[in-house]
Amino acid sequence: MDSILTRLNRARRVAGTTFGVKVRPWIVGWLFLNLRVLVAVGQALDPLFFPRLKQTRVTRPIVLVGNPRTGTTFLQRFLSDHGIGAGLELYRMLYPSLLLQKVLTPMLPLLERISPAKYHNTAAHETSLSSVETDDVGVLFRYFDGFFLYGFFLAFDDQDLLREFEPSTRDTSARDFDWLEQLWARSMVAHDTDRVVAKLFSLGPRLPAFTARFPEASILYLARDPIDIIPSGMSLVTGVLDSAFGFWKLPEPVQRRYLDRLYVAFVELLRRFHADWSSGAIPHDRVYIVRYDRMMSDFETVMDEILAHIGHEPDAALLQAIGARGMKQRSYKSGHKYDLQKFGLDAEQIRTDCAFFYQAFLPPLPSSLPLARCPGSLP
Repeated sequence: MDSILTRLNRARRVAGTTFGVKVRPWIVGWLFLNLRVLVAVGQALDPLFFPRLKQTRVTRPIVLVGNPRTGTTFLQRFLSDHGIGAGLELYRMLYPSLLLQKVLTPMLPLLERISPAKYHNTAAHETSLSSVETDDVGVLFRYFDGFFLYGFFLAFDDQDLLREFEPSTRDTSARDFDWLEQLWARSMVAHDTDRVVAKLFSLGPRLPAFTARFPEASILYLARDPIDIIPSGMSLVTGVLDSAFGFWKLPEPVQRRYLDRLYVAFVELLRRFHADWSSGAIPHDRVYIVRYDRMMSDFETVMDEILAHIGHEPDAALLQAIGARGMKQRSYKSGHKYDLQKFGLDAEQIRTDCAFFYQAFLPPLPSSLPLARCPGSLP
């Protein structure tokens, strides 16, 4: 799994044997390798056309961590939209050269027609090439590697390859962090800002290494009821796979094996963060735990605490925006519906498997504080 060609070949084989797609993987692989060459040329030329890049250093990044469906996308986009830092748009991860971005930005409406973002259910996750997105996609586009590769493709392999994506078995942190730093520096130049707002769910098992590499980083870890996030995350992923390949038309044993592996991976992300947090491997003063239920019911207070943690002094416009958003949060109702039974799950199983997470990060809140829950979740 240490070679891009090996990972491309694995994914090609999965696409062929699982989904019956034979030609498209060869085309995608060819485009991917050519894109790497084009990006390398563009990046080599970037300092000539953007001299500020040579002096740009990534300091005090704000990094959101948490399983999919914990509210990371909402919070990242809110912080980015209000000038607290720059988030990475999807096309800036696909074409990370500043020079390429200048050339291709006018073509974004055309490129949207062939973008993989079109397979997303907008009720579950609205996205586009120009949307701020999770920085994990940048690692996928660069190295064809990471949890996205496992979750969308390699979890279908006859062999369970989850351990190949665990830092304890195969640690790509140094490689990934080097690339992320390049992406962030270019984003800072493109947005004319001195700070980034990143979102990386894959950092859950790698925060000790990340905090050592970026000692000034401010981490926001989003915690939400696993009964909400696990089936919702599985619905999001299978929705993309169904739109692109017809997931729910696969033989039931293939579906079941894949869903079981995806469930284990989601629980493992929670478990690894909890283990490092409990052991003290993650410095607690560097991490602020953002409870989803509090963020929905008392957004103003949570934002006060977040801004204090990241060291950002709000102006009047930001305070007004926080107040307006807080009103919307308390009446928010998600249009994303899901069914635990469809994924072979039940609430009691999730509570049992994730008991460690509830105890550490989701103890009962004072009864005086109203809670807002997703209407698709269970009590």
